[in-house]
Amino acid sequence: MDRGTDEAEQRTGTEPAEPGRVPLAVVVVDRDGLVSHWSRGARRLFGLSKEEAIGRTALDLLPVSGALPEESAPGAYAAPGGQDDSARTALGGHDTTAYAASEGPGPDLEASLDGGLSYPAAGRARLSASGDGRVDVLWWAYPLVGPGPERLLVLAADADGLRADDGPFERIAPGFALHTDFPGAEDLARRLPEILPSMSVGDSARIVTQVLELGYPVLEFSQNDRVPVTPDWGVARRAERRARRERAARALAAGEAVPEDLRDEGEDLEYAAVRERLEFLNEVSGRIGTSLDLARTITEVSRAVVPRFTDVAGTYLREQVVAGEGFEDGAPDTTTMWHRVAVEHTDEPGRWDDVVPVGEAMPFPAHTPFFQCMTSGEPVLVPRISEEMGHAVAAQFEKRDIRPLITGRSMLVVPLKARNVVLGFMILLRHPERPVFNDMDRVTGAELAARAGLVLDNARMYTFQENVAETLQDSMLPHIPPRMAGCDIATRYLPGTLLGRVGGDWFDAVKLHGGRTAFVVGDVMGHGLNSAAMMGQLRTAVQTMAGLDLPPAQLLRNLDDLAQRLGDSYLATCLYAVYDPIAGELHLANAGHIPPVLVRADDGRSELLDLPTGAPIGVGGVPFQAVRVRVEPGDRLVMCTDGLVEVRGEDIGVGLATLCESAAHPAASMDDACDTIIRALNTRGGRKDDVALLMARLNGIEPDDVAEWRLALDPAEVGRVRAAVREQLHDWGLAKLVAPAELMTGELVTNAVRHSHTRPVALRLVRGDTLLCEVDDDDHELPTLLHAGPLDEAGRGLRVVSTLAREWGTSRTRTGKTVWFELTLPRR
Repeated sequence: MDRGTDEAEQRTGTEPAEPGRVPLAVVVVDRDGLVSHWSRGARRLFGLSKEEAIGRTALDLLPVSGALPEESAPGAYAAPGGQDDSARTALGGHDTTAYAASEGPGPDLEASLDGGLSYPAAGRARLSASGDGRVDVLWWAYPLVGPGPERLLVLAADADGLRADDGPFERIAPGFALHTDFPGAEDLARRLPEILPSMSVGDSARIVTQVLELGYPVLEFSQNDRVPVTPDWGVARRAERRARRERAARALAAGEAVPEDLRDEGEDLEYAAVRERLEFLNEVSGRIGTSLDLARTITEVSRAVVPRFTDVAGTYLREQVVAGEGFEDGAPDTTTMWHRVAVEHTDEPGRWDDVVPVGEAMPFPAHTPFFQCMTSGEPVLVPRISEEMGHAVAAQFEKRDIRPLITGRSMLVVPLKARNVVLGFMILLRHPERPVFNDMDRVTGAELAARAGLVLDNARMYTFQENVAETLQDSMLPHIPPRMAGCDIATRYLPGTLLGRVGGDWFDAVKLHGGRTAFVVGDVMGHGLNSAAMMGQLRTAVQTMAGLDLPPAQLLRNLDDLAQRLGDSYLATCLYAVYDPIAGELHLANAGHIPPVLVRADDGRSELLDLPTGAPIGVGGVPFQAVRVRVEPGDRLVMCTDGLVEVRGEDIGVGLATLCESAAHPAASMDDACDTIIRALNTRGGRKDDVALLMARLNGIEPDDVAEWRLALDPAEVGRVRAAVREQLHDWGLAKLVAPAELMTGELVTNAVRHSHTRPVALRLVRGDTLLCEVDDDDHELPTLLHAGPLDEAGRGLRVVSTLAREWGTSRTRTGKTVWFELTLPRR
């Protein structure tokens, strides 16, 4: 007994125990057969501490070591099977006869502990104690039912310690009897919780009720001498006070004034009721809000009130709350849609599913108590749902008769509010045989709803912010086509697990003239929206400068200058690489980023490219260097951010080595190759940063798909060029493109010959995924698209190109400029 039997537990096992004050061991076994409570009496009786016992299998802790000698074995007691009619009547609570002793061996303690007990049982057993000793125990076992985890309550006493001054009793046997057999029966029932483990008021009351219905534990010292097991035998002298308290309780329940002579008892009852409500609210607060997941929070809120406070709980939320969106302030109206997100009940399974399915959305008219609750923001109490009200409520459910489920029940509708905004409401119903909701329940329900509303609002806001963050991140990450000129591309982005899902990592692939592609991977240090915003600015700047065809080192230099102008509070790393599929070359520059991995196609060997590291973007005043690396068709380039390879407490070299090894692993596709890398590096645990990964297979462009000409600065070259283009396209099997390609090439060459100064004009045709035409000259002034009138001679050439080409553009080079266009290849 953790509380009432402390004094009894101070006695040793050999000291005589006075009748009714038995040092008891109290053990509770859960539904998995594990010990969930181990009293100090159990520690003394069996020699194991609470820490050693909790969580272990009950059969292991209470091993039966052998049968008792026949001459000392008492009669065993069990509810069914071994009792006469009077005993069976006593089990139902209608007789005062004790359970009769069974004539056989009686119930088995091992079977009881093993979960085979469906009725109360008592007996005597010899158990192995700590060390080599054995202990002769008397035991009572009660099967428990209900929503709690408890499955079995076991009480045990040392039989050897129960001795009188003149020797052992002639007979000591455990048994059961109705508690009304004894004087002071009501007080006896009230003291029963003192031999139970410490638990909430509701759980304790539930177990006490079951024990009283199944039979009070007693000791039989002779055929006619039965003594109830209790920590305090002096119950009779408190019977009068118990009666006074019951009178006061009846007055309070009826709403009447407590008589003057019972005022103290009334105040005690009110205090006890308030304490129980506070315990309930405290317990509920601990059970809800364990996560910021909205769906899980909804389930926690619904289950927290059933069955202790109510028998049915239906939760309704605004449509915007369920969707994780924001909504306008102000009271809802008759057009507001409410989603039924949870229905929890104690009725038979499936009874509510068809009539009020979860997920249904509906408005509520103004005459209903639900509308009154949601508009006023205050609880609405209906002591009993009348036939008329049941009919009015049922009218909202088309072709479904809800009246049998609600009529005659007590109803309490409580608003789920947070920051003076109604997010939803809960409909609480009690069975007709249960006490109706009263004013104290109204206050309790309002407090419960206030706490639940705050938890739901936190989950809603978190969901809303998650959606905003994901939308922002998705909008900032590019949608890269799986194939660009001379290369195949695959990417992956993994949000971070720390400080939200949005971060500063990014990747990009930018189309350049000449069939080239720029690959970019960067990482703004930090997390959150500020880092993401900085990342967006840097990514846009890189795209713009790449379009200007700046060399890699110069691009990083300009990006560093821009970062310093934006502010000195952020740093970023960046790796920039330009792939030329015609030259078979990579041109790379690095700003403090981890190096890329190059996987060679000929032997499958992978290596970290040795690049000048450079300083992060934003440091300022540091030069950047670029290197050129030869590549072959089929080689793969892998670029990623440090979140993929870096784990707290581990050297980054381990992650880089794993990256090289996994990147070299053969794969059926680019996506499979990315997934292989992610699996190899993302399963090590400890990752908190977001991850950006870009992989490119460098296929190159065959020499037979490239045609080049050098043209003198002579207008007559235009005709020769048209003929050469026509012939080349026929050789490539692109006869359908001859007319537009010949016309546009002639216009571009004409402009180049006219504006070039000294260097010959260069023309190049490239057959890839598209037909690319490039014209180079030594004039640095970029042409612009002009509006050409009917009489204007200038501006018509680019207008023709703009109209006929799939894409076209201009860019500066070191020696002048390039004007280019693309045509879509015809389907074969």
